[in-house]
Amino acid sequence: MLRPIANKIVGIHPSTMRKKQSTNYANERFLSQVCERNSAISMISGRWKAQIVYYIYEGNNRFHLLQKKLPNISETVLARQLKELEKHAILVKMEIRNSTPAGIRYALTNKGTDLVPILESLCEWGKLYAEGKEIYAYPGQ
Repeated sequence: MLRPIANKIVGIHPSTMRKKQSTNYANERFLSQVCERNSAISMISGRWKAQIVYYIYEGNNRFHLLQKKLPNISETVLARQLKELEKHAILVKMEIRNSTPAGIRYALTNKGTDLVPILESLCEWGKLYAEGKEIYAYPGQ
């Protein structure tokens, strides 16, 4: 049986992770007020986060399974990235009860599941230009 470890999921704005007197805090607040796109990018930025979300979506929802899929990630970095995704309510950590030893699995929230098609679109966009699609400027923009 699965149960959430945290009873409440609270979205954390990226600027709350900075000292309020810092220039970074002020810049992040300004950019998130201009457009939530900046806040969204901040939540998923990080070398491994997009791939972690996608692999959990595919069913690789245990720490050791994610390590297998991402062999070059250190345990420390994987744990940190999972924790950050959890802070942003993109995933939740679930305890697997009645298992020996007690296990943990990760599940995407609706926020995380809604992110998957966006990540897939970004992947396609990246592939298109990696494969040599011509780049040119649009006059008048």
